[in-house]
Amino acid sequence: MKQVLDEILNSPQFVEGAAWRRVRYKANEKIIEKGELGSSMFLIEVGNVRVLGGAELEKDIKITPGLCDLDAGSVFGDICLYGMHRRTASVIALTDVSILEIRSDMLSVYLDDHPIEGYLFLKGLFEIMAIRLETANDRIEKLLAWGIKAHDIDKYL
Repeated sequence: MKQVLDEILNSPQFVEGAAWRRVRYKANEKIIEKGELGSSMFLIEVGNVRVLGGAELEKDIKITPGLCDLDAGSVFGDICLYGMHRRTASVIALTDVSILEIRSDMLSVYLDDHPIEGYLFLKGLFEIMAIRLETANDRIEKLLAWGIKAHDIDKYL
């Protein structure tokens, strides 16, 4: 994925400042907030970030568990690739980071105009999303099994 994105970012038709920008964050700075509207995706150039979920345990108790850590070459925010969507997780910088914020509308136009790069990009993104889905399903199954055991629900199944 990084190789395809590097080719796109270095293309004269995909200009820094118009289609993408480099943003730096200090360790512990919030990059995106779960629930906010977004229209860009991100490529980590240098550093590490943590993807955080959010759940309300009780009326006044909220938790933000770490879902995963990402390092240089990883993408996030891809849920907003084709339009304005609510962010599904928060992301904070674990270290000082340099991130490329890529406008999804400009990327979409570029991918339409360059079908080979578009295919390779979407293929890479599909592979990333498949891995994320497998990981999420595995976690859900383990949490479900834990919940059934912890609450002695299995005798009713």
